[in-house]
Amino acid sequence: MTSIEMIVAARARLQGTVRRTPLLSSPFLDEVAGRRLFVKAECLQHSGSFKFRGGWSALSGLDQSVRNGGVIAFSSGNHAQGVALAARLHGVPSLIIMPSDAPRLKIDNTRAFGAEVVLYDRMNEDRDAIGARLAEERGLTLIRPFDEPLVIAGQGTVGLEIAEQADEEGVTDSEVLVPCGGGGLSSGIALALEASAPGFRVRTCEPENFDDTARSLVSGNYERNSVMTGSICDAILTPEPGKLTFPILQRLAGKGIAVTDEEALRAMALAFKRLRIVIEPGGAVALAAALFHSDVLESDTVIAVASGGNVDTEIFAAALSRFG
Repeated sequence: MTSIEMIVAARARLQGTVRRTPLLSSPFLDEVAGRRLFVKAECLQHSGSFKFRGGWSALSGLDQSVRNGGVIAFSSGNHAQGVALAARLHGVPSLIIMPSDAPRLKIDNTRAFGAEVVLYDRMNEDRDAIGARLAEERGLTLIRPFDEPLVIAGQGTVGLEIAEQADEEGVTDSEVLVPCGGGGLSSGIALALEASAPGFRVRTCEPENFDDTARSLVSGNYERNSVMTGSICDAILTPEPGKLTFPILQRLAGKGIAVTDEEALRAMALAFKRLRIVIEPGGAVALAAALFHSDVLESDTVIAVASGGNVDTEIFAAALSRFG
């Protein structure tokens, strides 16, 4: 299991490579949220999302002889790009398995980072089976998107930064809203905050009808989503919580929050208008929760993680057209 010691070690390996992304604020957003609101802009991270942290942490944590054999990953886009860029910077080959309906921008970016991309039909094919077969055939090391201790440790470095930046702002008590797919980012942040900012509490944020983690936190069991398509928040659509991540969230996270696609689009437009940052739909769900679900929040200060900014032009234009 990932520990705070692993997160601190990951931060040391990321030093000089990862960006320390800013903690942004706007009085206009504070007014909408009805409280003090900060946005941790991981959309400004290398490869356009927090996933670069986990990709670099995982690759840099491998023995060099293993790493040189190449890596394989499966992802709808952000983990793909994070691993592909980390592999390129390490000078090793990467093969990325992506759903054929992933946003074209994410597929193109992954190839531009030097990865070989294999597309699959997420409705009729099993990505885990494809990944296992190709890894064995080519001798590649699998870098899982969230159920991998080194990946969780890399994502946890976001939490260390949040604790430091919040302290600089004089914040000692806050709910930290985090977009959640498999739970790598939210569980890593929760572990980091447990050690470095015990007055903070993670709240997972998901798309409406794809809130498997929120439902699992209520029931205490692994709840699955009945479908895997039907939301624009492609970056965080997963069947169920991760086997490694859910126990961490069960212990440390508060009640989850689900937002609509329309609320995610509104949050994207407000983030661009007030903060001048670009957030993709899945990366905007935490900000949407902070802005439009204030009734379920308890703290006077809230920190929302904007986890990624890899959005197709058409969707971003639609958000600005409708809500800008």
